Amino acid sequence: MQLPSFLEVYEGLISTPSISATDPKWDQGNEQVIAKLAGWLTDLGFQVTIDQVAPGKQNLIAKKGEGEGGLLLSGHSDTVPFDEGRWNYNPHALTQDNNRFYGLGTADMKGFFAFILEAVKKVDWSKQRKPLYVLATCDEETTMLGARHFTQNAPFKPDYCIIGEPTSLVPIHGHKGHVANAIRVTGKSGHSSNPALGVNAIEIMYEVLFAMMQLRDKLVKEYHHPGFEIPTPTLNLGHIHGGDAPNRICGCCELHYDVRPLPGISLDGLDNMLRGALQEVQEKWPGRIELEPLHDAIPGYECAHDHPFITGVSEICGHEAQTVNYCTEAPFLQELCPTLVLGPGSIDQAHQPDEFLAFEFIDPTINVLSKAMVKYCF
Repeated sequence: MQLPSFLEVYEGLISTPSISATDPKWDQGNEQVIAKLAGWLTDLGFQVTIDQVAPGKQNLIAKKGEGEGGLLLSGHSDTVPFDEGRWNYNPHALTQDNNRFYGLGTADMKGFFAFILEAVKKVDWSKQRKPLYVLATCDEETTMLGARHFTQNAPFKPDYCIIGEPTSLVPIHGHKGHVANAIRVTGKSGHSSNPALGVNAIEIMYEVLFAMMQLRDKLVKEYHHPGFEIPTPTLNLGHIHGGDAPNRICGCCELHYDVRPLPGISLDGLDNMLRGALQEVQEKWPGRIELEPLHDAIPGYECAHDHPFITGVSEICGHEAQTVNYCTEAPFLQELCPTLVLGPGSIDQAHQPDEFLAFEFIDPTINVLSKAMVKYCF
């Protein structure tokens, strides 16, 4: 059977919608794109397993070769939604223009699987000693459900893992985590002519804000990582809404904030700090302050800069490993084995109208992946 070309695989991936979103109007399954990947990988000699993670949501696990350890190449099969009015190209078609591939998922990151398949074709597998694994996860763009599920149920333990997010082919060995919460203050509304008849939620929120800013200062003072451009955790007060009229006592006020913890700060420890910061205000206003997560928390991630895997891949790429502030599935896969993030395209194009991958990444990416396969599977 003739294998599809690199271009045919890329076109097949981009033309198969697989949006994940918290809004049910946008959320789709990824079964069709997983089915395509399964067929191509099977034709390349992989043993393929499809894991049903949730209704309409699947992980794919593919294995080439036998033995222990080996290399895992991982990526997510979903994309974010898009605003059609801001796109000049069809998001669900691969368009070649300006020496670029345009389309939703070209860089972030369905296109990475086309590079894996092309690199596999270029390697002579006759002397393979360790397995090569390919993992395609679901729902990275929302809950990271696929990576969480795989890590909890992994049927194998690779030596190393590369996640193919767009890093401009620069190895990433660490990033911060992400925690986003809502603080909801419930007061008692009433006419503004007699404040004593109500409880003003905005005034309570003022005390909450003061406590949160004190916590922000504490995080900056107590935690520091010289490997990051912004070397401290960040706490951002991002959204606030309260009240409905100037002549009514505000009955409800809600704050949304996020924290980006450094690697090494446990999510439980951070949660205790957040709740501790609010304790005094909550005791003053019992039953009026609630803290709720906006999404499942993501821990920080780091693989030591001098780890042999990091230095080995850095040598293949010709770039020193770096850290970034955005999040990936690395904290979960790092639980299984040393993990780094490395892939074609720029993160600047992720989640943007007219997302693209420049042609200049094609040959170098195939070369890097094929060398990594030889280095860690032979």
